[in-house]
Amino acid sequence: MARKYSKGAAAKVKRAMKKRKAGTLKSGRSGKKVKSRKQAIAIGLSEARKEGKKVPTKKTAKKSKRKSSKK
Repeated sequence: MARKYSKGAAAKVKRAMKKRKAGTLKSGRSGKKVKSRKQAIAIGLSEARKEGKKVPTKKTAKKSKRKSSKK
């Protein structure tokens, strides 16, 4: 079976986790320190995506389709 994530993507996540552990990883817009493990992983994957590494697309909430009732 093929790899879901490339080795380059794994390296980006590893780097983000190390920065989080050291307390130097900051979130994008606000610039606050990242404390959450999940957020650190998300930042690493996002950076990998920007560089064009093999990473599955982001999961987004499905929008429910509304039926318009026009008469």
